[in-house]
Amino acid sequence: MALPDEDDDTPLAMRNSRSTLDRLLDDMIEQPERLPAIAASIHEVFGETRAVMVLDMSGFSRTTQRHGVAAFLLMVHQMKRLALPEIEDHSGLLIKAEADNLYCLFDNTDDAVRAARAIMRQLGAANMVLPEDRKLYASIGIGYGDVLNIDDEDVFGDEMNLTCKLGEDVAQRSEILLTEGARATLTLKTVETRPEQVSISGLVLSYHQVV
Repeated sequence: MALPDEDDDTPLAMRNSRSTLDRLLDDMIEQPERLPAIAASIHEVFGETRAVMVLDMSGFSRTTQRHGVAAFLLMVHQMKRLALPEIEDHSGLLIKAEADNLYCLFDNTDDAVRAARAIMRQLGAANMVLPEDRKLYASIGIGYGDVLNIDDEDVFGDEMNLTCKLGEDVAQRSEILLTEGARATLTLKTVETRPEQVSISGLVLSYHQVV
């Protein structure tokens, strides 16, 4: 849900802008007795049920140490140029890019998985002509569930947290991992998955690896 333009008749209080969120959070601080009602308003204005994808590139610490920050920036730029068309071609939206990570929204899990596999193919094709120490690799986490979408610029929620954990911490090079929510809504017959578990900080996290 993008910020409405000047002709949009959506009330300012119902627009999912950062300023609306800040105002509601200020209300929580100033009117603690209304916290449940304000929290409900936040979910009403910003809440969506979407697929989320988090892409994390691999090996950049070594690249930066060996070739410097310019080489790091070049590889991130190459990755974005390869990934963004696939995200858009599969009806996805790039929410933000931070360091070597991409955060995206999709309407459904199938489109997110299609985009993730297409990105991996693009990276593989590029690596055929790139020198060994400049090859592009990524790990990807995909989730599906309730999130708070802040003006198509940021996303919050348990499902986003789980997806970040999979994409940034659990997934190995070239792996695509799904949360339980994503696997439950995946309908692609051509995609096989394998259930896995990992223990992180004493918590057992269940997920599914695309094989």
